[in-house]
Amino acid sequence: MFSSVLIANRGEIACRVIRTAKRIGLRTIAVYSAADAGAPHVHLADEAHLIGPPAAVESYLRADKIIEVALASQAAAIHPGYGFLSENAEFAEACAQAGIIFIGPPASAIRAMGLKDAAKALVEKAGVPVVPGYHGARQEPDFLRQKAYETGYPVLIKAIAGGGGKGMRRVDRQQDFDAALASAQREATSAFGDPRVLIEKYISSPRHIEMQVFADAHGHALHLFERDCSLQRRHQKVIEEAPAPGMTPEVRRAMGDAAVEAARAAGYVGAGTVEFIADGRGALRPDGFYFMEMNTRLQVEHPVTEAITGLDLVEWQLRVAGGEALALDQEDLLVDGHAVEARLYAEDPERSFLPSTGRLVALKLPSGEGVRVDSGVAEGGEVTPFYDPMIAKIIAHGGSRDQALERLSAALASTIVAGPKCNVAFLKALVDAEEFREGAVDTGFIERNLETLGATPQPADPQAIAAGAAQLLRMDYEKANPSLLVRGRLGSHEWLYDPWGSRKGFELAGRRHTVVPVETETGKTNIDLFFDDDGPHLLAPGQREETWPDAEWNASLRLAELGDGSGVVVRGSGKVFVICKGRQTSVALVDPLDVDLEHLDGDAGGQVKSPMHGKLVALLVGKGDEVAKGQLLAVVEAMKMEHALTAPMAGVVSEVLAREGEQVSEGARLMTVTPEQE
Repeated sequence: MFSSVLIANRGEIACRVIRTAKRIGLRTIAVYSAADAGAPHVHLADEAHLIGPPAAVESYLRADKIIEVALASQAAAIHPGYGFLSENAEFAEACAQAGIIFIGPPASAIRAMGLKDAAKALVEKAGVPVVPGYHGARQEPDFLRQKAYETGYPVLIKAIAGGGGKGMRRVDRQQDFDAALASAQREATSAFGDPRVLIEKYISSPRHIEMQVFADAHGHALHLFERDCSLQRRHQKVIEEAPAPGMTPEVRRAMGDAAVEAARAAGYVGAGTVEFIADGRGALRPDGFYFMEMNTRLQVEHPVTEAITGLDLVEWQLRVAGGEALALDQEDLLVDGHAVEARLYAEDPERSFLPSTGRLVALKLPSGEGVRVDSGVAEGGEVTPFYDPMIAKIIAHGGSRDQALERLSAALASTIVAGPKCNVAFLKALVDAEEFREGAVDTGFIERNLETLGATPQPADPQAIAAGAAQLLRMDYEKANPSLLVRGRLGSHEWLYDPWGSRKGFELAGRRHTVVPVETETGKTNIDLFFDDDGPHLLAPGQREETWPDAEWNASLRLAELGDGSGVVVRGSGKVFVICKGRQTSVALVDPLDVDLEHLDGDAGGQVKSPMHGKLVALLVGKGDEVAKGQLLAVVEAMKMEHALTAPMAGVVSEVLAREGEQVSEGARLMTVTPEQE
């Protein structure tokens, strides 16, 4: 075994690799970009080195810089994690040329499986079934459109390089093919530097089942059972579990044998995942699955395999890379219980899952029996627009599927994220969904159930607004002039407050009333504030009963547990964040004298703004162009995902304020569409 390892990655996978490497006695070396200077993986490693600016192409994707650091720090090996350089054959070769062990398969295996078209051809020769479609070299749009027609709609356009759903588009009609192809190629070029695609038949009600495989340099290969990854959004996995619901010994044997044969055909060494698609309209069958692709690296969802096997897959990677043989044979491996993983992301399900950036004002991740959390961020850290917005992976293991799901549901219920929006409420709704509990899901389940899962625009939560306003007013009282304070009650607590203050609605006699304007994500609204002999009372929009939401502050977390147990309030800078049932509402007091200068010049309905921090990768119109309502105007890319901006109305582009290729901030006005005069 070698003595040191450099981790050429960031976030939770870097922390994950560092912990195992340290446990088995290796010296660990981290690399980081300027944006990650304070990241947990930097402090966890024995040493860390700056490799460049925030953008991945100038830091984590700089193979030359990473090898330079590895040589300078005398690292014996490099672990690439997943993403970035993990499936880059040239990087694997560069490591070998520098005398550094690459912890992954040989470059030949990466090339064999790295391009989906070549991989399908290779495994088909080995007798592994593949999805019908076109996997050849020709890339002319007219030719690909014809092949899609011959395959039969619906079809999938898929980038031949990379994974994670990037560069992938479903097309249901011939007339939509050209636009979908251009979008897939643009995204594939951005994510992988390769615009080439393949066409394959879209299987209705598909289930996504993958096999974890391992091979050593001594000719041994085996599988570590399957994972079901059918709960997906935009072809990206959301929840994964092992074993797959409804899996029989016969199907597992057939799928496992096919996966091992695929690995052998590629001359594979190390950890890999062979991904299959199965028809989910009925029971799984030994002849009812097809090869999709092979990921020549460790997968994000590997913890569920570790949970049901009791193995450390990173340790296996390190030992195999060090020349050791696999310690177990296929018959030695057994399934222990069930495990489920949920990916906690900084994104807003109510706004089409747009990535959400900003400082993590509060972060409380779950713990407990059967619960594991892999994370690469910390409270006070920043979620930036430069990388994948994952906050954590939450994994639950139990003796049965029901027990694992109950533990995951409870873990999600106790998770607190304040600052960026997150998908915790959406994840809990998924885990609790009756169809998922019954195992009756396919890859289209989320899209069919967005509304019931809370992933559509929701009205403001009046309870959250009232709770936030109460805490802001309490904080306001704490700043009052001590000489003017009188004794009163705020909820169940006795407090000193200023009856003459501007927000106290002072009157010489009778019940006092004032209106307190507040602002949330959904806009401005008013809270009615009453004072009587019992103290203050609030009446939030849509509420019939006056309340004063009570809370106890926890200074260590800067949050307050609401008295009725319904949620928490977190103090921010000039605002509070209220989390009720996983859903976050930001509340700030509004100065009624403030004027919104941006809207003084008339109707702002024609303004086209960036929904997030990102890069303007496509600007499709210019000043003076006529546009139709819903027409595609521009494309913003953030965290490796594209987001289309369309015309809010028919009219003329009266101004363009951004340039293609530049970084834009959330809310930045990119252009204005002026309606045509009647």
